Amino acid sequence: MTEGKWDEKFIMFLKKYYWDSVLQLANNYPDQRSLEVDFSDLEVFDREIASELLFNPDEVLPSADNALQQIDLPVEKSLDDAKVRFIKIPNKIPNRDLRSKHLLQFVAIEGMIRKATEVRPKVLNAAFQCMRCEHVTMVPQNELKFVEPVECENETCGRKGPFKILINQSVFIDAQKLQVQESPENLKGGSQPQSLDVDAEDDLAGIVRPGDRVIINGVLRSHQRTTREGKSPFYDLVVQANSIEYMDQVFDELEISPEEEEEIIALSRDPELFSKMIGSIAPSIYGYEDVKEALSLQLFSGVPKHLPDGSRVRGDIHILFVGDPGVAKSQLLRYMVKISPRGVFASGKSASSSGLTAAAVRDDMGDGRWTLEAGALVMADMGIAAVDEMDKMSTEDKSALHEAMEQQTISVAKAGILATLKSRCALLGAANPKYGRFDRYEGIAQQINMPPALVSRFDMIFVLLDTPNEDLDSRIAKHILKSHYAGELSEQRKNLLASAITQEQVDDHMEVIKPTIEADKLRKYIAYSRRNVFPVMEDDARDHLVKFYMDLRRMGEGKDAPVPVTARQLEALVRLAEASARLRLNNVATIEDAKRATRIVYSCLRQVGVDPDTGAFDVDVIASGTSKSQRDKIKVIREIIKMVGEKHPGGKAPLEEVYTEAQNQQIDRQHAEELISKMRRSGDLIKPDKEHVKVV
Repeated sequence: MTEGKWDEKFIMFLKKYYWDSVLQLANNYPDQRSLEVDFSDLEVFDREIASELLFNPDEVLPSADNALQQIDLPVEKSLDDAKVRFIKIPNKIPNRDLRSKHLLQFVAIEGMIRKATEVRPKVLNAAFQCMRCEHVTMVPQNELKFVEPVECENETCGRKGPFKILINQSVFIDAQKLQVQESPENLKGGSQPQSLDVDAEDDLAGIVRPGDRVIINGVLRSHQRTTREGKSPFYDLVVQANSIEYMDQVFDELEISPEEEEEIIALSRDPELFSKMIGSIAPSIYGYEDVKEALSLQLFSGVPKHLPDGSRVRGDIHILFVGDPGVAKSQLLRYMVKISPRGVFASGKSASSSGLTAAAVRDDMGDGRWTLEAGALVMADMGIAAVDEMDKMSTEDKSALHEAMEQQTISVAKAGILATLKSRCALLGAANPKYGRFDRYEGIAQQINMPPALVSRFDMIFVLLDTPNEDLDSRIAKHILKSHYAGELSEQRKNLLASAITQEQVDDHMEVIKPTIEADKLRKYIAYSRRNVFPVMEDDARDHLVKFYMDLRRMGEGKDAPVPVTARQLEALVRLAEASARLRLNNVATIEDAKRATRIVYSCLRQVGVDPDTGAFDVDVIASGTSKSQRDKIKVIREIIKMVGEKHPGGKAPLEEVYTEAQNQQIDRQHAEELISKMRRSGDLIKPDKEHVKVV
């Protein structure tokens, strides 16, 4: 087929299928410079062109662009630089399966943007002026290296230069290099994600950010590697992008059709809405209604506020799970990451501070400058970052989280780069107690290996205990086995051709672990809510929160009473009440929402902020690691050791006498032993021999 024939075909195709889009493009030109064409439409129109596009794109793509530029428009406008962009290409090839046979084919590459350089002009057609006769020569720049004219085109001159480049007469285009890495979900175990370079030009440059999940459609080309010895026989692959599609959009970018909107609004009026939400979160895990309710509120989040003085108050809700091994903490985290549009999962032991925040790396794509690589918390901007095994992180890595949690920014001062990156994500953490299992008689802070400053930044801390209980255990066991059975049926049906299991049986048993609201629908519901609902709190709801807060604070008024809660907990209450209103798609946060918030926070405080000795609320348990009553007892023990030591030479107090004296002051022996060993660890006491202690 000749070149002209393709053009004619494309003109017919565009007029038949995309006339309205072409007119809209003409209206918005030159702000909008490209027309998106669905590949399936082209296939329906003409099978031959469609297959030619996949296997000989270098012939077909220019024709498509020519057709768009030549098409007769009813308006006085010419689409000189307009481009046709093909989307939904069936030829989807994973990065690691690209082979030499795919060279110069039209391919679709799926993955996550790892790096993106700055957008810079690239010369397409350079104008050179001969310095002797001032004749201007145009040299197209299609090669990797910059090409200069060999000699002056002017017949009377014909010299070999010198030449000067004229910037104002040369033709430039915006260009950007991207690096796409395979999505971590699709990897087989033990393999490293592979990356591929992409050249994005014109209106494709500058539209994606690191962390975006995309499909890049384009022509696979190759560049010859050069080594010190000269040219190498190996070639590097690069995709010349023709179009970029987003796969995994932020809540704000999900598209919702009018029908879906009606469904969403109908769902919000359902009286069983909250229990349905709870049933949609990790249905394969039995129970934990209060935890799931908190998680559903975390998905909706409170309203971020920008105050007139320029400060910002976060709306995201941070949650921490602390609990015995085997209570499905990691499963809950994984489920939340799956349901949230930009969910990132990191495990504490393997995550470094720069991997969580941002790393300064030498740029291997451009000219070796330092660039920033976004870490997990930046990638999860506007989504959820789940960090498992938080207690196993090293101390400096934990301190990297402080700013990300409260100010929701990440400041970097490395390698001459001073930058502030946004990390507006909700943090969902999980930690195990220090000694493997939870000890009921010890405050929470001694049992989590985390700095108090970090723990107090969480809006809610759930302690998930594994206590044997016959009735509950049998229900959990049945639930687990039911879900395994459903999984077994489905796997056997899928993998054994001779299996007698019907799809009905599989569906029937899957009912147990099916979410009440499907994940896609739930995602759209959340997106709709976060986009359209900005609740304002009623007076009585505000009064309820203030009263709850004041009641808790009042416990800390006496001289010796502990401080029960801080202002951070009050902010947490406000965020939860707003999230509860958002969940109902209501622009007013009522007293019901406020009561729900106080109920959830109270159940958290009951588990966490209670002094194990006295049973009183004490936020110091979380904030500083030692409860008020413990501090007082340490003082008493210290006085006793001093007093007993004075009676003996060298200030050495016999332990037995100390215990007897302690019992007289209502501190039992077991406690006294614990407190003495604690004081020894902190360096307040020394033990000269087994029988004696001495105050330092």
